[in-house]
Amino acid sequence: MMASTVLNFVNTTIDWVTYALDAPSTRAVVFGFNIGGHLFIEVFLLVVILFLLSQKSYKPPKRPLTNKEIDELCDEWVPQPLIPSLDKELQYEPAVLESAAGPHTIINGKEVVNFASANYLGLINHQKLLDSCSSALEKYGVGSCGPRGFYGTIDVHLDCEARIAKFLGTPDSILYSYGLSTMFSAIPAFSKKGDIIVADEGVHWGIQNGLYLSRSTVVYFKHNDMDSLRETLENITFKYKGTKNLRRYIVVEAIYQNSGQIAPLNEIIKLKEKYRFRILLDESNSFGVLGSYGRGLTEHYGVPVEKLDLITASMGHALATEGGFCTGSARVIDHQRLSSSGYVFSASLPPYLASAAITAIDVLEENSNLLTKLKNNIAVLWKGLLKIPGFTIASHPESPIVYLRLKKSTGSLKDDLHLLENIAERVLKEDSVYVVASRRSTLDKCRLPVGIRLFVSAGHSESDLHKASESLERIAASVLDGHN
Repeated sequence: MMASTVLNFVNTTIDWVTYALDAPSTRAVVFGFNIGGHLFIEVFLLVVILFLLSQKSYKPPKRPLTNKEIDELCDEWVPQPLIPSLDKELQYEPAVLESAAGPHTIINGKEVVNFASANYLGLINHQKLLDSCSSALEKYGVGSCGPRGFYGTIDVHLDCEARIAKFLGTPDSILYSYGLSTMFSAIPAFSKKGDIIVADEGVHWGIQNGLYLSRSTVVYFKHNDMDSLRETLENITFKYKGTKNLRRYIVVEAIYQNSGQIAPLNEIIKLKEKYRFRILLDESNSFGVLGSYGRGLTEHYGVPVEKLDLITASMGHALATEGGFCTGSARVIDHQRLSSSGYVFSASLPPYLASAAITAIDVLEENSNLLTKLKNNIAVLWKGLLKIPGFTIASHPESPIVYLRLKKSTGSLKDDLHLLENIAERVLKEDSVYVVASRRSTLDKCRLPVGIRLFVSAGHSESDLHKASESLERIAASVLDGHN
């Protein structure tokens, strides 16, 4: 009965719609009302909408799935992979060391000359460091079992911080448990969302991560190019002119891990003072290396350390231990003790590593010949590597990171890296010289060209250096001839 009523209603209204559209000037009487054609259509559409809204939506009957249906659904389900599939190029297995990473080490049961470890002063097996670690292990045990602010501070931590500050001539220092975390904890402690950071495009991944975590506006300038830095600072100064409470930083490395270049600190200081920026300097590869006494880039250029706002460094290179430190004014250091995540939340540096760092600085001060030997070794290796066909040395002549790049790229980063790794593998296999291509993680956003990176140590003998250069010269010539 209801269905026939609705059907009659629809048919009647369709007739009236047709009549109204055919004679829009006429008037119709619907349910006792005298209305025009267009008004009738509007009323009709409103009635239809209300009718449809009043209807109950269709819902399928609820019933539980049978076991068979559940099994079928499970068989058809294909989960998303936890990680993307790895290409052959990403499946990289580095050589495994079977002894200390000194100037000579053991790989696959065979002694090789090691140019892959940043053991700049050759202290990794120094007897004084070993004795210091042994004494600290007996006194303090292996670890600290707590962050510095929560039962993790040990007297040797305070001694190490004071020793670093005294060596560098700064008011205070702070220790971090892991060298790489020093920079990506220190940067977000000072630079926040809304601040401006101007960074070199060649900075290593630890700095890149610190820039990301700070949530600041990051602007990159061309690698070690002071004209590009000047232009960048000028543009930012003009763009944000009159902006209040805007903190502005320049972030650079003293010796760039991705190129071996040395930052021209004297020029950077002039630009910093002209445009009123602060400087955050990473000295991981220059601490214990540059300067007459190994105090780093400030000593190398004769720049007062007070000109810098923040200096960070890893202790895993020249000091042959682990951890990192940040040094500067007492106010800057105290701020990190409350707001730097790597310091506040990480278990503190194992005491024996702090003890080893103190001893390493003592050894450096007592043996200035270590720096002399290192500089001589860099010069000898440079002289030998200049003869390698198809390669150029991209690093600074005083840098312990000697960086070989292809004179002519293949046009593909993947092909360049494959070529370099082929050379490195043959040098290790045929001549027992361990060098590495500068392979980067997929997380690393550095876009500088890849190359073969050699870390020079004061512990290398002259014969080690000649062996490396002669091996690279012979094998590079062979590989490049075959490639061409």
